Amino acid sequence: MNENLNTDHPDSQGRSFAESELVQMISGFVRAVAANRVVRKTVTFTSRIFAILFSVIAITGFFLYLVPALQDSGRKSSYISPALKNHNYVKDHKREIAKLNNEIRNLSGKYQSYTPYSYLVINTTENKFRLYQNRKMTREGYCSSGSYIRLVTPEGSREWIFKTPKGRFTIQQKIVKPLWVKPDWAFIEEGLPVPPADDESRYEWGVLGDYAMSLGDGYLIHGTLYERYMGMPVTHGCVRLNDEDLEAVFNSLTVGSRVYIF
Repeated sequence: MNENLNTDHPDSQGRSFAESELVQMISGFVRAVAANRVVRKTVTFTSRIFAILFSVIAITGFFLYLVPALQDSGRKSSYISPALKNHNYVKDHKREIAKLNNEIRNLSGKYQSYTPYSYLVINTTENKFRLYQNRKMTREGYCSSGSYIRLVTPEGSREWIFKTPKGRFTIQQKIVKPLWVKPDWAFIEEGLPVPPADDESRYEWGVLGDYAMSLGDGYLIHGTLYERYMGMPVTHGCVRLNDEDLEAVFNSLTVGSRVYIF
């Protein structure tokens, strides 16, 4: 038999080939196990370090933030003002609230009494009017009010200031096709002699429009021949409206309706 085919042929160190391979395998296994142990130890050590750090941070945060917050919350929830502990104070407080509620109801009633369902508001500064029905504004527009011109007779014995009175008024009379009875100042303004009280030159038709509403003391809400002056202070004290607005106001208000002028 050929000796070269013998697998148990010894190597240069006196060991067979199989023994050499086994030794190498065992050595490799030992080195792998040793390396694995080092990795596990490193991971375990690192995990413990992170766990310790997290525990320290959590405990520190608990005592620094959470505990004081819980203490404050407990103090706030359990705190009762000494004044509130006083039964008489609570009673007086409730009595004061009831008193204020009664005053509010009384003021609301007065407000309703001062605010009728239908009324007219005239602003002499802006020369505008607003018509209210059922306490809602239904119409607004321009008007004309007093000019504040001062008229003096030639001899200086009489004078007039043509201003619209301000305040709360009521409609005392409603007139269709009103007749204007010219007062003394109308003649003086034109430089004419003042005629007797019953002179026919005092009566003029058509200059007051189709409707007029009397506010008393000779003051009227009426129409005009000069609608181009709407929005301007040009009257002798009366309030002028254009034809359409005058008709709407006349039909909406009744004798006794309120007129507020400011």
